[in-house]
Amino acid sequence: MVRSAMTSLWSGELVRLRAVEPEDWAAFAAFDRDTADQRATDRVFPPRSEAGYRAWAQEQSTDSDAFRLVIEAIAGSTFVGSINTFDARPLDGCFSYGLGVLRRYRRKGYAREAITLLLGYMFGERRYQKCDVGVYAFNEDSLALHHKLGFAEEGRLRRQVFTGGTHHDLVRFGMTTEEFTALMP
Repeated sequence: MVRSAMTSLWSGELVRLRAVEPEDWAAFAAFDRDTADQRATDRVFPPRSEAGYRAWAQEQSTDSDAFRLVIEAIAGSTFVGSINTFDARPLDGCFSYGLGVLRRYRRKGYAREAITLLLGYMFGERRYQKCDVGVYAFNEDSLALHHKLGFAEEGRLRRQVFTGGTHHDLVRFGMTTEEFTALMP
């Protein structure tokens, strides 16, 4: 992605990142209902009520360095997934993120661009110096994506995740602000 082509810190060529709106509850509910989709990339959680989704969407905030954003395709303003930051430690200058993209929108460049936009903000505007990411070892698409993005594989935590009746490894990746700047000048 070439930064000069961006019209906003939150928009690229394919996606824009935006705050979660209360009406987004239905898109998140539909995403969570696809348990086959979840099992391929993540854990499966118990169902939540419509009221629970509405309350959750209403509570989403971007007032701290731990936040969730909707990934929206620019073409059609379509909900394609979400990205969130967590474990933001300003004193250390480190943060983590999680990402979820609906199956029909995978392998189209949306995740790559959303991650790049988020890293640009966290490194460039919030002055974080390192991003740590954990990827489930069975999620081959995410492993490949993080390698392509230039993240360094920093280790493997054996049998850290239990889903689908089996324990799985968690692969740890990291990227520093200098590595990001070298890859995305």
